[in-house]
Amino acid sequence: MPIRLPMREIHLDFHTGPDVPDVGHQWDATAFADTMAEAHVNSVTIFAKCHHGHLYYDTKHPARHPSLPKGLDLLGEQIEALHARDIAAPIYMSVDFDEYAAREHPEWVSVDVNGKRAGASPLGAGWKHMDMGSPYQDYLAEQIEEVCRKYKPCDGFFLDICFDSDSLSRWNLDAMRRQGIDPHDEQARKRYAHARSHAYMARFKKLIDGHHGKKPCKIWFNSRPKVYLPEEKKYLRHVEIEALPTGGWGYTYFPINVRFARTFGLPTLGMTARFHKSWADFGGLKPEAALKYECAQMLAHGAACSVGDQIHPRGTLDKAAYRLIGNVYDYVERCEPWCDGAKPVTEIAVLRNVDVGYHVTPGDATEGAMRALQQLKHQFDFLPAIDTVNLRGYRLVIVPDHVTVTPGIKSKLRAHLKAGGSLLIAGNAAIGADGKPVMPELGIVSHGPSPFTTTYLRLDRAIAANLPDTDHVMYDRGQRLTAAASAKALSRVVEPYFERTYEHFCSHFQTPSDKLSRYAAVVQKGRAITFAHDVFTAFGTHGNVWIRHVLGNCIDRLLPDPLLCTDAPGYVEATVTKKGRATVVHLLSYCPIRRTPRLDIVEEPIVLRDVAVSLRLNKAPRRVTLEPTGETIDFSHANGQCTVTVPRVDGHAMVVFE
Repeated sequence: MPIRLPMREIHLDFHTGPDVPDVGHQWDATAFADTMAEAHVNSVTIFAKCHHGHLYYDTKHPARHPSLPKGLDLLGEQIEALHARDIAAPIYMSVDFDEYAAREHPEWVSVDVNGKRAGASPLGAGWKHMDMGSPYQDYLAEQIEEVCRKYKPCDGFFLDICFDSDSLSRWNLDAMRRQGIDPHDEQARKRYAHARSHAYMARFKKLIDGHHGKKPCKIWFNSRPKVYLPEEKKYLRHVEIEALPTGGWGYTYFPINVRFARTFGLPTLGMTARFHKSWADFGGLKPEAALKYECAQMLAHGAACSVGDQIHPRGTLDKAAYRLIGNVYDYVERCEPWCDGAKPVTEIAVLRNVDVGYHVTPGDATEGAMRALQQLKHQFDFLPAIDTVNLRGYRLVIVPDHVTVTPGIKSKLRAHLKAGGSLLIAGNAAIGADGKPVMPELGIVSHGPSPFTTTYLRLDRAIAANLPDTDHVMYDRGQRLTAAASAKALSRVVEPYFERTYEHFCSHFQTPSDKLSRYAAVVQKGRAITFAHDVFTAFGTHGNVWIRHVLGNCIDRLLPDPLLCTDAPGYVEATVTKKGRATVVHLLSYCPIRRTPRLDIVEEPIVLRDVAVSLRLNKAPRRVTLEPTGETIDFSHANGQCTVTVPRVDGHAMVVFE
């Protein structure tokens, strides 16, 4: 049975240390639930167990918070009060962080390769990492079992901090020995830790399902890289994308990961927070425009919304925080008729490496591809670069640099081209480990890596539209390629006088260009275009606008009739979703600004007027409206394109073609 996600959730933290003397002393269940209802909230993830390892429900377990009033079932009263107002109440439990257990059983803390306990030092204010290969796993399972038994049927479980713990405790060493795993082999240890995580995920899912019969509840294991979804979706019923932009995730984390996660057929939820910075930023409120942007971005990608908060230890909610959340969730609720259950419409697949961690490496090829395609207003998904990747239904496949084209992926790309699809591949992704092109269909001849770190591109007029007539610098080393007889070079490489070294250099930066070489920078053969340089990493790292223009011009050659066209500025995000018989174009006009050395902030929307939008539609719509205001917009329809002028975009607009 598929899970339906509430669209307006609060993720309510309660990580409360043992020295706080008055936990729950001002708790009022009615005021709590009323505040949530007044803020247009329809689901609250509430706390059974926090990172400190304390429990907040009716239990005889010694980990119950020492200052929680005797007889107060804080979890149970939250569930009862929320359910009375038809608000869902999934339950939060911490997994790898448990300060109580770490203090009582230090032998259960993960041990690193140097014999040190993982996590905060003895004098550090922070978390220890528990060892899921130790008896701690059984300890945690008993707590989950107790919560299920007391509060079933539960609306869901949010199990947090589910890391792959590379621990060399005696339990893990014994297990590795039994399995014939060499503990000196770091990669073997990591594979063992990964498999152990899957084992406890399967165990906890089975435990929870055993209490819920034919009506399974939501289960989410948080803090795991989304690239694990191909193998871990079997343990899940939905996906949550924790992404506090100002808390270390940045404003590219969510759009990258939602474009990946939503392709696995599971309902998806985005999570931000009301904090100015990160979790537990008490007294920190972000601007309303920022929270509205973050929630509207979730809607624009077909995701439900979650806003993180932390209740005060005494049990009171911050009134100002819920005025902020309420204002935004009032808007989200008015948008829901066109967003709840909507599915993204895409036509480009971008392959993404799966050997990456939880956070996106700033400036890598994935981030560069996301930024370029988002600014170009193309509709795209990220897909895992694995042999079983499914490319069906996509008109164009993009293989960014640093993606390894395995034999399995190669066969999928060949089938895609044979079926009439197009391909764009960049830099080292086009060259195999043997130094040869990964596919003859690319129409390239490889002459090895360039000896020059920095070169220049002299662009053919066909891909230089709207660009200055100059040789454009490429700061990073590329491949030396020439076009095969059946292909055409769309630009050439201009090489410098010499490589810059201590022996010979010129001026402050890169060596000036010398002469046009015989090597091609961009090659097209039929429906395939190859870049000699790592252009996606280059755009993610350096941000040269000309790279985006060239990528856009090349995509135009492969996809001359894109799903969506608009004259909106580059910072505007445009996505297409479909719900029932309505196709919705979301326009987001916000621009995060670097206000501090390490913090991007959104303080206000950027108001736009008279934005032209053209959507590929086979049939003329019955009407076009601007939602959620309901304003009717005039349109024209010809040659499969429906064109409108959006009179005003005040941060977020939905153009609905019915």
